[in-house]
Amino acid sequence: MTPGFWLPALTNILKARELGGWVALVFVVPPLCALVSPLIGGALADQRIAADRLFAWSSLISSVAIFGAFATLDAGWNPWWFVALLGTYSLFSAPSWGLLATISLTNLQHGERQFPLVRLGATVGWIAGGLITSYVLHADTSPVAGYASAATRLLGGALAFMLPHTPPLGRGNSWKSRLGLDAFRLMRQRDYSVFFVVTALFSVPLSAFYMYAPEMLKVLGDRHSTATMTIAQLTEIAAMLLVGSVMMRFRVKTVLLWALGLSVLRFGMSAYAGSSGSINWHIGGIALHGMCYTFFFITAQVFLDRGVDPGLKGQAQGLLGLVSGGLGPLAGAVICGWLRNQCVTADGRGWMEFWAILAAMIALCLVIFAVFYRGMGRRPAG
Repeated sequence: MTPGFWLPALTNILKARELGGWVALVFVVPPLCALVSPLIGGALADQRIAADRLFAWSSLISSVAIFGAFATLDAGWNPWWFVALLGTYSLFSAPSWGLLATISLTNLQHGERQFPLVRLGATVGWIAGGLITSYVLHADTSPVAGYASAATRLLGGALAFMLPHTPPLGRGNSWKSRLGLDAFRLMRQRDYSVFFVVTALFSVPLSAFYMYAPEMLKVLGDRHSTATMTIAQLTEIAAMLLVGSVMMRFRVKTVLLWALGLSVLRFGMSAYAGSSGSINWHIGGIALHGMCYTFFFITAQVFLDRGVDPGLKGQAQGLLGLVSGGLGPLAGAVICGWLRNQCVTADGRGWMEFWAILAAMIALCLVIFAVFYRGMGRRPAG
C-alpha cells in the first residue's frame, strides 16, 4: 500500500505547491538510491542477516523518513528537505521487493506457482492505497497521501517480524561480497547479460508511467487521477492469477517477449489518446500496463530464483532491483523529463509524440531481446 498512496499522486502534489519544476529531479532520487542499496541488501540477506529481519527494520526506518519528507513539504520548507528525506526513504526501501521475493521463494513449497499469488497482495495493497487517497482522504494534491503511506509502512514493518525466518545461506568475506558485487558474475553468461541490459533499457520508458500518465489524465479531464491509475493494478490481479500457469507452459523468452510486445501496444494507445483527445484510449493503456508489468517482472524474479545458486539468490534479486529500480528509472527520469519538456506544450499538445517515442524505445528492447537472448528450454534457464 505504501507507494500506492503517494507515488501516482506525486506529480500533482508537487504542482499544487508550484513545484512542477522539481518533478524530474524528485523522480531521479529513488532510482539514484536504488543504485546502492538493493545489492547491499541482497548481500546482507545472503550472508549476514535473516531476510525477514532485514525487511522489518528497513521498513520501520523508511516509514519515519517518508513521514518526514511529506511533513517538510506540508510545512513549506525548502524543497531540498523533501528531496533529502525522500532519498533516505528510498535508500532503505529499495531492497524491499527483492527481500520479499527471497523470503517468499525460499519458504514456498511450489514457488513458481505460488509466488505470483503471494505477490498479489502488493497489487491489492496498491489499489487500496490509490482508492483511499482519491475517495477517502481526497489527497490527490495533498501531502496527506504521504502521511497515510508512512502509517501503513510502519504497520507493515511491525507485522514483518512475524514473517517466516529466512536465514542467510551463503558466505562471503571479501568487500565485493559484502557490497553484493558477486551478483555481477551473472553478467558473464550471455542470457543473463542480455536479460539485465534489456530490463534496464525497458525501465527507461516505464519511468514515464507514474511521472506523466497522471498528468495526462488531468489534462484530459480526470479529477481523480490517482484512483484511475489503480486500474493498472486491477489488471495486475488478473495477470498474477495467470502468470504462474503461463510460466509452466511457455519458455521464459516467450513470456518476456509477450510482455514487451504488449508494452509497445500500451504506449501506442496513450499516443493515440494524445492525438485524438480521447481519455478512454489512455485509460486502456493504463489497464494494459498492469498486465505488461506483471508478465515481465514477476517472470524475471522467478527466472532468477530458478537459475542462480542458493547463496547468490538475494544478490541476484538485488541486481534486478538495481537495473529495474535504479539504472533504468534514473536514466528514465532524466530522459522522460527532457522528452516531456520537448514534446508537450503549455496548452497540453504533444502527448502523441511523447508516448510514440517511448513506444519506439520499447520496440527496440523487443528486437534486442528476440535476437540476442538464446534460452535453453522451459525449465532450468528459461
